Amino acid sequence: MKFSESWLRGFVNPRCVGDEFSHLLTMAGLEVESEESVAPAFDRVIVAQILDVDKHPAADRLHVCRVDLGAGETAQIVCGAPNAAPGRKVPCALPGAQLPGGMTIKVAKVRDVASAGMLCSAKELGISEDASGLLILDDDAPVGENIRTYLDLDDRLLTLKLTPNRADCLSLEGVAREVAALTGVPARYIEVAAIEPTVDKQRQIFLEAPEACPLYCGRVISGVDARAVTPAWMRQRLERSGLRSISALVDITNYVMLELGQPLHAFDNYRLNGAIRVRFARPNEALRLLNEQTLTLRNDTLVIADDANPLALAGIMGGADSGITLDTDELFLEAAFFTPKAVAGRARQYGFGSDASHRFERGVDFGGTLRALERASRLILDICGGRAGPVSQAQAVLPERLPVRLRPARVGKILGMPFSVDRIAEILTRLGLSFCQDQEEFKITPPTYRFDIEIEEDLVEEIARVHGYENVPSPTPQGMLSMLPRPEAKRTRSHLRQMLADYGYQEVINFAFVEEAWEIDFTDNRQLIRLSNPIASQLSVLRSTLIGGLVANVLTNLKRRQTRVRLFETGRCFYRDTPGEPVAGFAQPWRLAALAYGPALPEQWAPPARNVDFFDLKGDLERLLTPKTPRFEHATHPALHPGRSARVIVDGRSVGMIGELHPQWQQKYELPLPPALFELDLSCLLEARLPEYVEFSKQPRVIRDLAIVIPQAIELQTICDGLQANRPELVREITLFDVYTGRGVETGKKSLAFRIVMQDTRKTLLDAEVDKALETLTTYLQETFTAQLRV
Repeated sequence: MKFSESWLRGFVNPRCVGDEFSHLLTMAGLEVESEESVAPAFDRVIVAQILDVDKHPAADRLHVCRVDLGAGETAQIVCGAPNAAPGRKVPCALPGAQLPGGMTIKVAKVRDVASAGMLCSAKELGISEDASGLLILDDDAPVGENIRTYLDLDDRLLTLKLTPNRADCLSLEGVAREVAALTGVPARYIEVAAIEPTVDKQRQIFLEAPEACPLYCGRVISGVDARAVTPAWMRQRLERSGLRSISALVDITNYVMLELGQPLHAFDNYRLNGAIRVRFARPNEALRLLNEQTLTLRNDTLVIADDANPLALAGIMGGADSGITLDTDELFLEAAFFTPKAVAGRARQYGFGSDASHRFERGVDFGGTLRALERASRLILDICGGRAGPVSQAQAVLPERLPVRLRPARVGKILGMPFSVDRIAEILTRLGLSFCQDQEEFKITPPTYRFDIEIEEDLVEEIARVHGYENVPSPTPQGMLSMLPRPEAKRTRSHLRQMLADYGYQEVINFAFVEEAWEIDFTDNRQLIRLSNPIASQLSVLRSTLIGGLVANVLTNLKRRQTRVRLFETGRCFYRDTPGEPVAGFAQPWRLAALAYGPALPEQWAPPARNVDFFDLKGDLERLLTPKTPRFEHATHPALHPGRSARVIVDGRSVGMIGELHPQWQQKYELPLPPALFELDLSCLLEARLPEYVEFSKQPRVIRDLAIVIPQAIELQTICDGLQANRPELVREITLFDVYTGRGVETGKKSLAFRIVMQDTRKTLLDAEVDKALETLTTYLQETFTAQLRV
């Protein structure tokens, strides 16, 4: 809300000025978003009256003016303004004056004619951009008075950034009420007396939607002069509040809205048919507004109508066909209370807004509706003349103002400092909140202009605002701190993230809301968890996998020419109907996913370039799970390549999947290369084994290689599991170091080479013991897998 500080000081005039005054408002919750001067600095400019105007002897477009400077002093000034005329009062810059832009006025000759000063336009004084001629002042302007004093150019314009709950401060009277409470300086409010009717004209009012409009007042005013001139003081206050002057009748309704916070509207009474009806729009009704926009009204739009047609959007904007013009001589003046729920969002639905809707959707003081009508009526009669009829009023059930309990102990607990009963009573009195007191407990009935006071905490906030937030102490917190246990058998999420970062991966954080197509593509999930109010149309379901976000991240990097991508994410995924979870009907487990794309190594000169594959990612996963040893079983997954994917098994249970992206999705998402990725339950990664003591052998190790040929269909994991289960006690390690197919190996078979490490803790192994151990392993492979030794 923008307003003139001098207008506000007409209501309440505290001692604080300038930045101190702005700081006071801001710290009380009425943030001063901007402050600006009405005019830039200048001096020695006074009100002068032009006495005579003669043509310049040497220039057709210049005039020689004789000017009265006051106190019997005159001066000759050369002027080129086309509107210079005898009798007019204008600003005059005297010799020595410093004008905006650095101009200094001196006594000079203009085309050989002496000129002792300069007659000024509004632009030359920095008041506006109008440079079409001299700034013409009112006839009652006192000659010789400083122009800054006469036009109040030392005034400041303040713009408040109000929160939606402070609709009571969308008026000068509301802001004045706040300043009075904050400073203790009494405020002077407008005294409004009821107008005695002098004509018997009035219209019936019917509330057909009383839940949306429980109060509607109006009166007919006849014989008004719509062409009357708006007084300069009113025009100036409106312009300094950001509203342009339109006509006297419109200016008065806008003025009262700024002054008291009650929007009003004036209808041309001769354009109305029958009674006034407040109702919701009917199907296919249309209305042409004052902004020349024609709307097809929705059924939930509240309108002001007569017996024939809708006349206005209630609380938003009037209609063009019933509005006042310069030829209007009889009007119907409206003041009403529309509930915030009936107005909120309606203007935005139609693609515009208004000062009236801004106020009604936040809450207007229904206790001041009739007062605002009387105030506007008095201004119309004083400025435009006319005769007022009686007030027509229709009233239903108004919002009930329920008392709110306030306990001093609760105030002290929330604010962290004690408040006495007397101090609380003083603050409530300054705020204008009526209360009754029962020992140390207050019961406050919120006034009709305070829609934001509903619970005890609202009152505590009022106490804090008036007392001053800066006066609330900030003690150093004190508490008994203890070291939290950190079991060695548990790892933290931050530790896992650091490990992946050390492996060269970068962490990403994606929305838990994802596209529906991702769920179907990457999980074949048909039991989607849809959002009732998504933040974007494409982010409409909750994720059950982290894969979609990582693939989207790869695409984003490729668009920015980043061809080597290593990403990971930890986050919750969401599933339906899993018993035993904290939220009934839904499971929300933590998962970890990682993705590698592009070259296996950063660009360099030494090793040959190759792209990352399944085994690179498998190695990173095995390092991440250390000291546990995962098993990998062939399995399929909707997101993964059917021949390059595996189930990850840790401690006998399946914890996730690893593999390359399915070629179908690689093609759909336009990825030049297949990324490798894994996704695991985070819980298995957080569990770690305690270190166990193993005797270190000082005896030498014996290493033997064992090469076998087996059918292609036999999986390596099956062989490794069998060897580990049947290995002799002296065998310490069995490691695959070569896989070969091709020349020398039958079609449909493969050659596997294992390195066998044997060692005893007490003695050096004999050849017979080593041979026996190898024979045991060989016999097992031959009998179980029909393996053949390769020589």
